[in-house]
Amino acid sequence: MKIVIGGQVEKKEIEKLIKEKNPDIETVVKSDLEAAMLLKQGQADYYFGACHTGGGGALAMAISLVGKASCHTISMPGKPPVKEKVEQAVQEGGKAFGFTGDHKEKAVEYLLDALKA
Repeated sequence: MKIVIGGQVEKKEIEKLIKEKNPDIETVVKSDLEAAMLLKQGQADYYFGACHTGGGGALAMAISLVGKASCHTISMPGKPPVKEKVEQAVQEGGKAFGFTGDHKEKAVEYLLDALKA
């Protein structure tokens, strides 16, 4: 599995969390545009991105390049990720996931668990 990390904030921290949970996952940190392009071209399986709202800077490029149906905001300010909603987003075929930087620990945990299932 290859996860590209885009968005606007916490990129290296997100990569570290992914590696801590599963060192076998290939990760690459890019700008949001480069990351979305890799996903669109099939050079990455999933896109994780964080910003201050969970949807704007985290997912704007992914939405424009791979389409809204493949993109899911899984947390927003004051609304941490909910495990069941993350699982649903993955089951619905989600490929790009946005969340707020302050929720990165639970967002990465729930996403990796759902992707593994």
